[in-house]
Amino acid sequence: MVKGIEIRTSPHLKRALNVQQIMRSVVYAMLPICAFAIWQFGLSAALLLATTTGAAVATEAWFSRLRGAGNTVADWSAVITGILLGLTLPPGFPLWMAAVAAFVGIGLGKALFGGLGYNVMNPALIGRAFVQAAFPVAITTWTPAFAPSRFVELIPTTLTAPFMRPESVTDWIAGLGVDSWTGATPLAMQKFQHVETPAWDTFAGLVSGSAGETSALLILVCGLWLAWRGCLDWRIPASVLAGAALTALPFWLVDPGLYPSPWFVLSSGGLMLAAWFMASDMVASPVTPWGAIIYGVFIGALTVIIRLFGGLVEGVMYAILLGNAAGPLISAWTQPRVYGAVKKARAKS
Repeated sequence: MVKGIEIRTSPHLKRALNVQQIMRSVVYAMLPICAFAIWQFGLSAALLLATTTGAAVATEAWFSRLRGAGNTVADWSAVITGILLGLTLPPGFPLWMAAVAAFVGIGLGKALFGGLGYNVMNPALIGRAFVQAAFPVAITTWTPAFAPSRFVELIPTTLTAPFMRPESVTDWIAGLGVDSWTGATPLAMQKFQHVETPAWDTFAGLVSGSAGETSALLILVCGLWLAWRGCLDWRIPASVLAGAALTALPFWLVDPGLYPSPWFVLSSGGLMLAAWFMASDMVASPVTPWGAIIYGVFIGALTVIIRLFGGLVEGVMYAILLGNAAGPLISAWTQPRVYGAVKKARAKS
């Protein structure tokens, strides 16, 4: 028998992406960033990403079993949290501390609120904020990128035992023969020494920093692919970057020797990664078009304010967490008016 052909007129409905497809797309978009981090920092970065991802998945499975929610690991959200967390940590971060960060991120930032779809803040940033407060020295210990021995030996602090003093990396760095290494990231050098790293170095990823935050160019390409796939609202990263650039511009125009240029602000630190992969969290961000723009501008502007006038060299983590907290209020303020509806006061009059 010949199968019949069904003919219909337009418009034709297209099947929407489900949660698993969106999450997998985010993971695929982060794989090039992970590969660049491993190429840049070597075995320590690979172990760091494996530890945070494995600990996040194990924690997700454990909490799912406790509350009888079935296998929630299959939605890939825990994998995203683990990868994002690893990308925001220094490449030589002790592995046991990284596992603690993943446990806190999933447990406190996600499972406590009921799992995927109920978290009020980004779980990866909850985990990083915890270790920022608990282990401030370890999380601000940086190592040079492209060390010659990065694929044959680990950064000394990687395998530090729990509650033991990390082995100093000073002798290790000295043994690499890196004469120009200063021990500071581009953000720290600009903030405390007023030395701005060349724009191409920060944009291409030829600098030190957190494992996956160095190459703004690669992150931008991966983020644009996600936006093309429809897996994020492009208004959020665009507004974050615009808010940061517009906030930095007047300070730079007044005193370019003291304040960083907008280009440096956009290409340095974790702003690019945060704008495309963290601020755009579908659960913790506003759902209205104008709300997404206000939310993004708020995060970008607050990041620059913290960088310029705060005690920390980087402020994007706290800016996003505060933006997540304000997200429901922003959504409520920017709800579109129902067509034909009138305000109660006008109706009463």
